Amino acid sequence: MTPIDRARPWLRAHPLALDAVLASGVLLCMVVGSFADPHGPNGPTFGTRTPGLRSLVLMTLGAAVLVLRRRRPMAVLGCASALTMVELSLGAPPAPVAMSAVVALYTVAAHTDRPTTYRVGVLTIVVLTGTAMLLGTPPWYSQEHLGIFAWTGMAAAAGDAVRSRRAFIDAIRERAERAEHGREEEARRRVAEERLRIARDLHDVVAHHIALVNVQAGVAAHVMDKRPDQAKEALAHVREASRSALDELRSTVGLLRQSGDPAAPTEPAPGLAVLDDLLGGFRRAGLPVELARADDSPLPASVDLAAYRVIQEALTNVQKHAGPGAKAEVSVVRVGPNTEITVIDNGTAAGDGTGGGDGGGHGLLGMRERVTALGGSCTAGPRYGGGFRVQAILPVKAAETGATGEGAS
Repeated sequence: MTPIDRARPWLRAHPLALDAVLASGVLLCMVVGSFADPHGPNGPTFGTRTPGLRSLVLMTLGAAVLVLRRRRPMAVLGCASALTMVELSLGAPPAPVAMSAVVALYTVAAHTDRPTTYRVGVLTIVVLTGTAMLLGTPPWYSQEHLGIFAWTGMAAAAGDAVRSRRAFIDAIRERAERAEHGREEEARRRVAEERLRIARDLHDVVAHHIALVNVQAGVAAHVMDKRPDQAKEALAHVREASRSALDELRSTVGLLRQSGDPAAPTEPAPGLAVLDDLLGGFRRAGLPVELARADDSPLPASVDLAAYRVIQEALTNVQKHAGPGAKAEVSVVRVGPNTEITVIDNGTAAGDGTGGGDGGGHGLLGMRERVTALGGSCTAGPRYGGGFRVQAILPVKAAETGATGEGAS
């Protein structure tokens, strides 16, 4: 690392010190330039003239005001321009006090807007060049006057370019920060959606299997003394339902495993392919269920899982709330670009079917959220004449298009 690289952080933290160093450098350049004669026989020559005391004082004052160029840029430019005008009108030939005005004009252009730069730059160029041409000792057409015009114009242009570059870099940095913030917000949103999805899955699994366990355990307790064979059969169903609940819980919670954890189960998510097993579990628990399925064509994974969960939740609520003697009917029909899932029952209990009597309504809420997330609709309500009806319409084409797009990307 060079000494300049080591000193740069300190200078940035102390801008007044940096401006003092800059003012010293400008003063040195002005003093060295004041010893040069621009009208030598073979170009500028050094040592052929010596600046007067007045010129040295003006150069020192012009460099001194540059120390405050960041704090009061307009005032510094005015002072530097006034000192330059005095030297241009009295010096013979004038010392290069105009260097301080050039630096001050650059500072104004770098720290203000473009319209201000144009107005102040044009005014400074006209005033300094006009003073040199009208009041200076050299002829009005001399090259020194052209040099003042050129240097002040370049100072204004350079300052404006630096200001534009800083604004461009700040805009890029702001866009990058906004993009980073947007990525963080998107990541948090996806995490929240995944948590909600896992919560719905856990609710569906626990509510379904625990309801079956509760029913079979009640049956076993009721017939334990008089019909032990039927009690054993009920307990076997309890064991089977609890094992299924544990397997599905293990599969769902496995999604939360971190890298390096033991391998998660690799069983596929449940779907309509195992619908007969689901209905068989309800039938063994004492709920008669009839199935009408008009189309066995495979569905996208998300739609397949949602359809399975809707049927599972609806039948679970029938089992819990529809009352004794209730029957359920399930239909799965493909209608155009949609798959319609309908679950009806003839329950007559106060709960009347799907989630009405538990007071919480989490089953219906989770069911609607799951279907809505796929762009579908879900309705549930009492049937005319008794019972309850749940209908979910799941768009298959949209899910297939989304899956194709994800695969292509």
